[in-house]
Amino acid sequence: MTSTRVETGFRRRWENHTAFQRIRGGIKTLLGLNTGGRNFPVFPDDTFLVSYPRSGNTWTRFLIANLLFAESNVSFLNVDYLIPDPFNINRRALAKIPRPRLIKSHEYFDPRYKKVIYIVRDPRDVAISYYYFYLKQGFIQDGYPLDKFIRHFVEGAVDPEFASWGENVMSWIATRSGQQGFLLLRYEDLKGNTVKELAKIGAFLEVQTDSENLERAVRLSSAEQMREMEKREENQWIGTRTKRKDIRFVRTAAAGSWKSLLSRDDVAKMENAWAPIMAALGYELTTEPEDADISPDAILSVAFRRGHF
Repeated sequence: MTSTRVETGFRRRWENHTAFQRIRGGIKTLLGLNTGGRNFPVFPDDTFLVSYPRSGNTWTRFLIANLLFAESNVSFLNVDYLIPDPFNINRRALAKIPRPRLIKSHEYFDPRYKKVIYIVRDPRDVAISYYYFYLKQGFIQDGYPLDKFIRHFVEGAVDPEFASWGENVMSWIATRSGQQGFLLLRYEDLKGNTVKELAKIGAFLEVQTDSENLERAVRLSSAEQMREMEKREENQWIGTRTKRKDIRFVRTAAAGSWKSLLSRDDVAKMENAWAPIMAALGYELTTEPEDADISPDAILSVAFRRGHF
């Protein structure tokens, strides 16, 4: 696939559907068979597990599901009915999930989400994970330049529906940080001490936990267990059944792999774009950003730059 065709593909992915698809979508909406997306009915007792894509949301969802539903054999095939993803199940099915619901989301700030667990991950690792996810999905082909993908990533063109990493992260932190009903966790801390961070989630959800059920949830949600599960269910799960099988959905699940995979120029692109946010979240900068101001005012100015919220 030529570079021009790939560039066009980035744009076309988010263009309006054809007339046939719009008609089909309208019929599905009337029947309640369209997926929830962003604009589905939200109840006051809903809790949301939110992150920018490729930030550990699926892993965290398995951790929580194995903690809350110990009687269930949590898998890719039933997790959408335990902790639903509105992009994977239709509105009719979503409405049948017993309340109070815990719902997965990648959305930037939505004032309807009153209780939120937000997972943030180093954008340099997110970019690598996203690149391989795009390869798996077939949105780009083998050999697509990583540096060009990083440019799209920084511009927010990889998934415009969810804004850029910086806009998504700051839309929640700038509006909810420090407030009741908002729990901010770093993927790196989850990796470093999973039991401790999962206990924080349990307390936030007002669920009684002990070391035994916490350790059980962590064991059943390990990267090794999830990779084995993916192999067994890859032809059935909506996230993998029509996608490339030579690239795993659950890859290395590592923190810091960007250090050996990204060029200095690629790292600089992200650090120049998001230095204030990254520094505020405790991510060490390795280049001298063009705008070195990491004051609170600078962070807020980045958050509101495009007016998504």
